[in-house]
Amino acid sequence: AAEREQRLALSDILARAEAHYRQALKASPRAIDYLKARGLTGAIAARFGLGYAPDGWRGLASVFARYDDPQLAEAGLVIVQGDEGEEQRRYDRFRDRIMFPIRSVRGEVIGFGGRVLDQGEPKYLNSPETPVFHKGQELYGLFEARQALRQKGYALVVEGYMDVVALAQHGFANAVATLGTACTAEHVSKLFRFTESVVFSFDGDAAGRRAAARALEAALPHASDTRSVRFLFLPSEHDPDSYVRELGEQAFNEAVETAVPLSIQLVAHASEGCDLATAEGRSRMLSQARPLVDELPDGVLRAQIEGDLAHRAGLSLEALRQHWGRRVRAQAAEGRSTTPRMSGMRSGRAPPQTATLLDRCCWLLARDAGLWNGLSASDHDLLHDQPEPYAMFVAALERVVHEHGPLTQASLLEHVAREALDPDAVAPLLQRILAFHEVADDDIAAALGAVLHRLRQRAVDEELQWLIESGELSEAATTRRNELISLRAELKTLR
Repeated sequence: AAEREQRLALSDILARAEAHYRQALKASPRAIDYLKARGLTGAIAARFGLGYAPDGWRGLASVFARYDDPQLAEAGLVIVQGDEGEEQRRYDRFRDRIMFPIRSVRGEVIGFGGRVLDQGEPKYLNSPETPVFHKGQELYGLFEARQALRQKGYALVVEGYMDVVALAQHGFANAVATLGTACTAEHVSKLFRFTESVVFSFDGDAAGRRAAARALEAALPHASDTRSVRFLFLPSEHDPDSYVRELGEQAFNEAVETAVPLSIQLVAHASEGCDLATAEGRSRMLSQARPLVDELPDGVLRAQIEGDLAHRAGLSLEALRQHWGRRVRAQAAEGRSTTPRMSGMRSGRAPPQTATLLDRCCWLLARDAGLWNGLSASDHDLLHDQPEPYAMFVAALERVVHEHGPLTQASLLEHVAREALDPDAVAPLLQRILAFHEVADDDIAAALGAVLHRLRQRAVDEELQWLIESGELSEAATTRRNELISLRAELKTLR
């Protein structure tokens, strides 16, 4: 409840700041001329809520009655210099910049990106990490791109705010951007809630290649047999913004068609610096490929990539596997001790008790789908990290709620059946929800909160048990075990 209250307060502050920046843009011919020079129309600026932060140290003092309100700093809008108890200096973080509101998938303003109009450093300035804004988890433009993701059939990941806005104006409203950070596994996971196909677009220079390598590593744990990940490299003289403006929509479409599949990109990345005409070069390629392949889920895609690598190295697939050794993948990638975060420990099937608990969780969400928007980001992640078909149900429910709002249970389940990425797999769960017999709680929200609490306890217990049984003694594993023990004790006190 406290977390929700804090989130709502900061969201309200950020929304008021956004309204101020939008009004300031209308009153600034210089800022308007800058956007026009970049080829943007008023319609596209309005769609993305673009604004302008006037040049001045305390512009937000005209918006908020209390400029010394600590929540202005907590929201990342105001910088405070000086220790508490001393005379402190406060001033606006964003000054004389075009403002790009960053929204959560619910549509809440959670942060801003600001671009200088002339010369200056940094060219882009982002909101700092706050209780509602985490750069490694959020994607600019995802809220605006939701419908286009379905229409286009894929998400186009680019590097800058202006790329997203320019592409949307030229027919590619399915573009999103990372927020000044490398692409993370959390970014990829979030995208796969909305689409089964992702295309990463990069400049063709050395920096673009390095960014592609990081995106490849982030995508590998999520590259299942039913998903598509591709890499688009533009000519070094272009970024997506300039490419689509100069060459047009058709040319960019054709470029997307030539995007490199993940399987080819992985082999190319592993082969960098290797002379495949020599035994030493082939051996080095396999050495560089192994940690990448280990991140892939078991399946046909992984087997084919292993086969391709074996062929290039002049080995049989069996010889390669014997050389590498087949590790027992006891849990999904999220559960490894080298990935220190709590997860749903997907193991392909859930214990009967967990399945019953998850059935009830889905039934509660179906009874009042409006509860979804009231859950915290950590609750969303917890539900998305459950085994199939529950994660599939949750992903479909999230899309339905975002596009249609809360619906009746029958209507919601009908939409979920159509939205699910594998309708046949989710159909038995939908039947169980419809047949679920339980007296409805007077407080559905409290009942759902209790179920989520038990799921979180179970996730902690399962990960802790796995870490103990694995015998992993690394520093990361030890730290994670201690974190889980503390978290388990904390969760018990909250019963």
